[in-house]
Amino acid sequence: MSDGTTTPRVGVIGLGAMGLGTATALIERGLAVLGCDVAEAACLALERRGGRCVASPAELAPHCDVVLLVVVDAGQVERVLFGERGLADSLAPGSLVMQCATLAPSAAERLGVRLAERDLLMLDAPISGGAAKARAGELSVMASGSEAAFAAAEPVLAAMAATVYRLGSTVGVGSSMKLVNQLLAGVHIAAAAEAVALGIRMGLEPRTLYEVITHSAGNSWMFENRVPHILDGDYTPLSAVDIFVKDLNIVHETGRELAMPTPVAASALQQFTAARGAGFGREDDAAVIKVYQRLTGIALPDAANDGGE
Repeated sequence: MSDGTTTPRVGVIGLGAMGLGTATALIERGLAVLGCDVAEAACLALERRGGRCVASPAELAPHCDVVLLVVVDAGQVERVLFGERGLADSLAPGSLVMQCATLAPSAAERLGVRLAERDLLMLDAPISGGAAKARAGELSVMASGSEAAFAAAEPVLAAMAATVYRLGSTVGVGSSMKLVNQLLAGVHIAAAAEAVALGIRMGLEPRTLYEVITHSAGNSWMFENRVPHILDGDYTPLSAVDIFVKDLNIVHETGRELAMPTPVAASALQQFTAARGAGFGREDDAAVIKVYQRLTGIALPDAANDGGE
């Protein structure tokens, strides 16, 4: 384990758009990065950028002081840490696990207990900002954990984040904050798609609609960021429909645990679920607009005509 005076050896498990971007930012800031991903192409991409890759979390563990989990969901976190050839039983005592996925707060709390039983530190550290900010080392990190966990994570956080929100010592608070963010993000994407679909249905030219709304009170960060995907007819997944089916389901389940109604989030979840059911689950989350295309026959912009109707 790093004593805080030396540069930590960093592992990154999950080399998708966010994980690979984060790993690259760490490398460029002088940290040694060892990666792990089930996709061979992702490992090759990391190696081209100056990192190394191994075949399993257990193989990664002896070579790392800090390990970032940038995976999709709680099931993957469970398998990476506690499954066959998992990480938790192979890390040296005192090593740090930075949990960066979107989890239910209750799941994060349970995870912290299980790692503490193995004398491992945990920082509950969900991330936000998208692939471009991950690559630039400018993420927002919503973090909670012990002082020791924050101290161990400090060089890594400095390299990967523009803003680190220290939300206290209780594991699960970071995940709670991320869940609020995901509720808003999912609702804003669904609302942006509905608004654009309505505009097209009324005969408005989509690019003009975008120009007006992004300079008006109805704008949101998600409208400004996602509607260009619709205008370009490009649904290459930067964040997929399936992600918001998962995250808004976590919102729903957490609300049920707390006896807290979330009707607006529930409506957005239904739209993303409809998009998934229509076969768009692996497309960019802006593809939720295709539900309206199926229902009403509106003509969406496409890449072939450079965004025109």
